[in-house]
Amino acid sequence: MNLMTSVPRIQLNDGNSIPQLGFGVFKVDLNETERIVTDALDVGYRHFDTARIYGNEQGVGRAIANAGVPREELFVTTKIWNDDHGTQSAFDAFDASLERLGLDYVDLYLIHWPTPAQDRYVETWRALEAIRESGRARSIGVSNFLVPHLERLLDETAVVPAIDQIELHPAHQQPATAAFAAEHGIAVEAWGPLGQGKYPLLELPEIVGPAEAHGTSPAQVVLRWHLQRGYIVFPKTTSRARMQQNFDVFDFELGDDEMQAITELERERRGGSHPDAVN
Repeated sequence: MNLMTSVPRIQLNDGNSIPQLGFGVFKVDLNETERIVTDALDVGYRHFDTARIYGNEQGVGRAIANAGVPREELFVTTKIWNDDHGTQSAFDAFDASLERLGLDYVDLYLIHWPTPAQDRYVETWRALEAIRESGRARSIGVSNFLVPHLERLLDETAVVPAIDQIELHPAHQQPATAAFAAEHGIAVEAWGPLGQGKYPLLELPEIVGPAEAHGTSPAQVVLRWHLQRGYIVFPKTTSRARMQQNFDVFDFELGDDEMQAITELERERRGGSHPDAVN
C-alpha cells in the first residue's frame, strides 16, 4: 500500500508535484537522524526536508537506503548554504550533498538564504538552473527570499523558482511574499509552521477552541490551517507519537470562521532572522 495516497500533492510550476505534508530534520543530531527518519517513514511520511548546514544529510540518506521504499515514492529536498554561493561552488556543493545523501538525484534543491550582502544569489540561481537541466535536481527553488529577491530572479534569469520556503506561522504570515509567490505560480513552503515555541501559539483560544471542537490537538489545528491555505508544511519532531499526530490531519476540516480567526493572529512576529540580515 502506498501510504502517500492520504497526503495531497501540490502541483509545481515545472510540471512536478510535491507532497503537501513532509518531515523536517532541522537541528536533528546526525547520530539520531537515521532512527528518526526511519520512524517517520514507518508512520507514512515520504517527503523529507534537509540541508547541508543541518549536518545530517548522511543520516537521511541511510534511512532512505534501508527503508526499502521505492525511490519514486520519495520526495527529498536539500539546500545550498551561504558560503557556497557562486557558480562552481554551487556545483561542488550540490555534488557533495548528493554524495552524502547517497542519491542519484534530489527532488528539490533550494538556495537556503539570499545573503544579499554577498550579492551572488542570481549567479547561484543560474547554477541551479544548470543542475536542473542535468536532471539531478528535478525541481529548484529558494528559501527565505522576500519580494525584492524574487523580483530580481524573475527579471534576470530564465527559470521561475518552483518554491519559496519561508518562515510562516499564524503570527508571521508574510502576506506580501505569499501573495507575490501566488501571483507568479511559486508554491509556498512554511518553515517553523508551529511558531518554534517562540510564543504560546498552541495555548491561544483561536487554536484551542477548534481543537476542542474537532477532537484534535492544537498543533493539528495549526497544521490544518496551513494545509487549507495551500501551503506545504514539514513539521519537525523527534517523537514518534508526535509524528503520527502531525500526520493525522486529513480527516477533519476547519470552518471558514475558524480559518479567519487564526489568520487574524497575524502580528508580523518573526521568530527567526530577517533574510536581509543573514549573510
